[in-house]
Amino acid sequence: MDRILAGVRLDLVSRKMAFPLDAVVESARRNGKNRDIRGRLGDGPGIIAEIKRASPSRGWICKDLDAAETASEYVAGGACAVSVLTESRFFGGSLADLSAASRVSGDVPVLRKDFLLDEYMVAESRANGADLILLIVAVLRRDTGRMVRLASEYGLEPLVEVRNESEMDIAAEAGATLIGINNRDLATLRVDLSTSERLLPKAPRRAIKVVESGISSRDEVRRFRDLGADAFLVGEALVRSGSFAEGVRSLLGVENRRRSGMEG
Repeated sequence: MDRILAGVRLDLVSRKMAFPLDAVVESARRNGKNRDIRGRLGDGPGIIAEIKRASPSRGWICKDLDAAETASEYVAGGACAVSVLTESRFFGGSLADLSAASRVSGDVPVLRKDFLLDEYMVAESRANGADLILLIVAVLRRDTGRMVRLASEYGLEPLVEVRNESEMDIAAEAGATLIGINNRDLATLRVDLSTSERLLPKAPRRAIKVVESGISSRDEVRRFRDLGADAFLVGEALVRSGSFAEGVRSLLGVENRRRSGMEG
């Protein structure tokens, strides 16, 4: 995590030198898109389908992944949102990927997934077409509340990510209404699905609850849906699926429902 954040800060310095905050803010204010994830959830589980080329734990997953093409397929498959990893050093992403996905997503909202640190990164998210941004409590700590308020000022919905009870308390205190429970330990990179089992009942009652990391099957979606999850952020399993649209449909159980209808 320290190495990742060090790289994020270095890249951020470079962008600030190239594009001053005033210019980025002006661009953000011109972005009139306001796509709401709540209207996309409906009665069933939502799949936030992620564009993810690489990860620190796996290395390259799909180096040549095309952001616009992948986003289009995710939307066709029924994703309630498209997540775009924009960190470049460890995840192989970019703000260009975010812009490309946003342009082809129609009415489906787009999440910028990165290690956001300050107002500049909030503003550039909006300027590049994001509707939602990831705010990681483990990174921001007590600054989470300020970043939640900044997101609102820019017309962005913050997905506030937690990994334990103390971080859940910080998210609740910050007024988060969209909470992501990350099953991956950011220190060891290990995935433990019991994290969501433990934390789902502790989320604020009216918050939308998103399970992140380690979800790869319809059975897991069904199990955590029964425990109170509203949506699931899925990246690697979809990228490796070979068919992005069908991968989303499989997690939603669409194909199973079609077969049942045909057999009936």
